[in-house]
Amino acid sequence: MEPTEWPEEPAERVRAVVERVLDQLELDGSVAIDEDEDSIVATVEGEDDYGLLIGRRGQTIDALQLLCFQAAFQGIRERKRVVLDAAGYRERREEVITERAKRAAEKAVASGDEVELDPMPARERRVVHEYLKERTEVETYSAGDEPQRRVVVAPLLAD
Repeated sequence: MEPTEWPEEPAERVRAVVERVLDQLELDGSVAIDEDEDSIVATVEGEDDYGLLIGRRGQTIDALQLLCFQAAFQGIRERKRVVLDAAGYRERREEVITERAKRAAEKAVASGDEVELDPMPARERRVVHEYLKERTEVETYSAGDEPQRRVVVAPLLAD
């Protein structure tokens, strides 16, 4: 893409990056953009298997999401969140994470011991914290250093 072809609008920059990656991976699909005042959400839609785009445990799509953010706001001061999804991956992943959080909370309450979840990226840790914040019998906190940072679910013991 020539510099003169580079879109001015951040959302269109995101679209351009994702479409270029799809082309290079020889994947068919369209890129739908949904933008509001807080975020740009790019969703890859189509019939192909997007496993290659998503990568193991979402590592590839997370890296591409970061690249999209950097490309979208290069030279622009005001920024917003960029989210990239393909084939409903983000929603499915959130369901898996919340189910694990629920089981960890139940185990922590039943055993009286802290339960450590597997290491996960900040976005997924936030899902656990948000999901369990209403549960008055447990508390959550993050422990460890990236990339091994994990959520710990601890029981709140009655006095």
